[in-house]
Amino acid sequence: MKLSARNQIPGRVVSITPGAVNGTVKVDIGSGSVVTSSITEEAIVDLALTEGDEVTVVIKASDVLIAK
Repeated sequence: MKLSARNQIPGRVVSITPGAVNGTVKVDIGSGSVVTSSITEEAIVDLALTEGDEVTVVIKASDVLIAK
């Protein structure tokens, strides 16, 4: 699959926490960094996500904010 998003980071699913509508998926992207994504339960099922899966984190945002 080709995407226009340039921020594509490979990683491994370390946990999936189900919710009523959305679940939380944590992905280890290496160097001690974990990215957390909130996606629909339907998407979790459609992607057949399980812990240990190798996935790609795709970040597409019109704004990136930094605070200090």
